[in-house]
Amino acid sequence: MKRTMMSLIGVAVALAAVTGVAAVAAPDTGDRDAPRGSSRLPVQRSALLCPAPTSSEVGETAYTAFAPKGAAAGADGKKGTAELRPAGTVRDAGGGAGGKGKKGKGKGAAGSAAGQTVAPRDTKPVVPLQEAGKPVTTTTDSPDAPALVGAADGTLAPGWTVQQTTSVAAGSGRGLLGLSCTTPDTTFWFPGVSTATDRQDYVHLTNPDATPAVVDLELHGKDGSLAGSAGEDISVPPHATVPVLLSTLTTSPTTNASLHVVAREGRVGAAVQASDSKLGSDWLPPAADPSPSVVLPGIPKDATSVRLVALAPGESDADLKVQLATPTGLITPAGLETLHLKSGMTTAVDLKDLTKGEAGSLVLTPSDKDAKAPVTAALRVTRGKGAKQEMAFIPATRPVEKRATAADNRDRGGTLSLVAPEKGKDAKVKVTASAGSGGGTPVTKTYTVKGGTSLDAEPPRPSGLKGTYALTVAPEPGSGPAYAARMLARPQGGLPAFTVQPLPDDRGSVLVPTAGQDLSVLTN
Repeated sequence: MKRTMMSLIGVAVALAAVTGVAAVAAPDTGDRDAPRGSSRLPVQRSALLCPAPTSSEVGETAYTAFAPKGAAAGADGKKGTAELRPAGTVRDAGGGAGGKGKKGKGKGAAGSAAGQTVAPRDTKPVVPLQEAGKPVTTTTDSPDAPALVGAADGTLAPGWTVQQTTSVAAGSGRGLLGLSCTTPDTTFWFPGVSTATDRQDYVHLTNPDATPAVVDLELHGKDGSLAGSAGEDISVPPHATVPVLLSTLTTSPTTNASLHVVAREGRVGAAVQASDSKLGSDWLPPAADPSPSVVLPGIPKDATSVRLVALAPGESDADLKVQLATPTGLITPAGLETLHLKSGMTTAVDLKDLTKGEAGSLVLTPSDKDAKAPVTAALRVTRGKGAKQEMAFIPATRPVEKRATAADNRDRGGTLSLVAPEKGKDAKVKVTASAGSGGGTPVTKTYTVKGGTSLDAEPPRPSGLKGTYALTVAPEPGSGPAYAARMLARPQGGLPAFTVQPLPDDRGSVLVPTAGQDLSVLTN
């Protein structure tokens, strides 16, 4: 009889080597719900995808890449790499290539055969990052700037983030558009999209892998499903992006709708670029996975209108308690004590000037605490009046469990929103301003947010700042649940141009089993 011994730690190391998920580091014992005999280790590889920014001739885009310090070097001793490269673009698939103000003539998006894949002009790395703790930036004013696909490994993988910020000076897409480049996945929810004539919403589907992806797009309006066969079987070629104009998927123009992106084969990154004829444009990021309770952080104090769009995507209706977390506590908006969501049907509510001059965050919880029906939601927020209005979107977001990061912060114009949505559970959060891209010394400040309140603050800035910097948000041990968002305000003349990025947990670490005992594998 031949006897082979293998320990659990050997299994964990082998698993990490196969999947590229974990790297060796000191255990983190702060996980209250972690399985017994497990350790939290930094991820070893991560991927990001940035959609094509704009087709405007008067647009300028800044890319800022950053990775927080703190991860141990990989087993091979290498510090790692992080870079993005241009992707190909499928033209005329579902209404054009994603240009604002250019309504395509495509007859749908059933397969990439409807369009031609255009290779990028070059494949040089964009914003390559070589060290953690210091952001790297680059800009482009090209109307043909492509989508970007990339990955980070080693010490640069945990928390790697890239911010894409575009300023468009004129036209229907004018304003400030901001997006934290997305991670690939197989499903995304976008409450708040529109197929109405005054909006042009493109969903950008980007494939990071070497094999094709097949995607279905499902639209839900106030009466249920909207999209027909035009949203099925969309082929996304390897290392390429497919922009689909949502109004080509339905013959029923709908102002308030929800989009579900499902990759049946492979995986994609997804983001929606929304352009309104009166309110400018911005990116609508994917919302957090549907959950019985959701938090939408970072409504500006000077918001002139707020629209909530919500959906219960499961088989059950949902009844929600609607509350606004303000600096002094949770309040119920007048006339909206509860909200009923019918299964599969999108509900929209205009909350008008909800904040009344105070910054806040929206908190939706089940009216019956035992209810489990999942919901997803997003806000369209407007600042300004008359012809000088600008919109941005705030989707439901995940809590910051370990750490979250926002890149591309400037000396002025930034607001950090922190929310502790549960009464009696204060959040204590450490916020670190990194070194600047051109120089500066990191600064750390700790904020305490009383349970049931929201706090807006001018974020800390590194001393001697030159260039842009990143903000890292990390709850302290014992902190209550914390959510965060960052607003960038960069006025364009009399236009209050702004964009809001939610700061979900960066999922820069994973739980892996540690050695508990040896396993013996016996073979004859």
